[in-house]
Amino acid sequence: MRIYLDVCCLNRPFDDHRQERIRLESEAILSILARCQTGVYTLLKSEVVDLEISKIPDSDRKEKVKLLSLISHIHILIDEKTMTRAIKLGKIGFKPFDALHIACAEKSKVDILFTTDDDFLRKASHKKRALKVRVENPLKWLMKEIEKWMSKC
Repeated sequence: MRIYLDVCCLNRPFDDHRQERIRLESEAILSILARCQTGVYTLLKSEVVDLEISKIPDSDRKEKVKLLSLISHIHILIDEKTMTRAIKLGKIGFKPFDALHIACAEKSKVDILFTTDDDFLRKASHKKRALKVRVENPLKWLMKEIEKWMSKC
């Protein structure tokens, strides 16, 4: 399975874990990343991820997020076609970085793009017919996957 994590996901393990949702999303993301490291999933990242990470103001956090991003197996470059697609996505309401993440994920034919950004998730849900990639919250997705594994036992 080919997956793509946006920078919200890569940041999540370094957020304040006193909130249960943040702690659980962090654990889900780290579980998914562990499966990428063992070859169960293939993690893709893009120039957009690199650019967004470079804009993190806290240098310690920036380094930690950058290290997590290095788990990726494939690096997606933005070309003219990808930029054109991102512009189209922007016109239907996606924020610029979100549109670029979707365009890069679509270009590389990932199976799923993960985000913890509620606005991004809501917009993707409303516009899913216009998308060529599934956009999901990693915790909700992982819970469904665990249910599937449990039903096979």
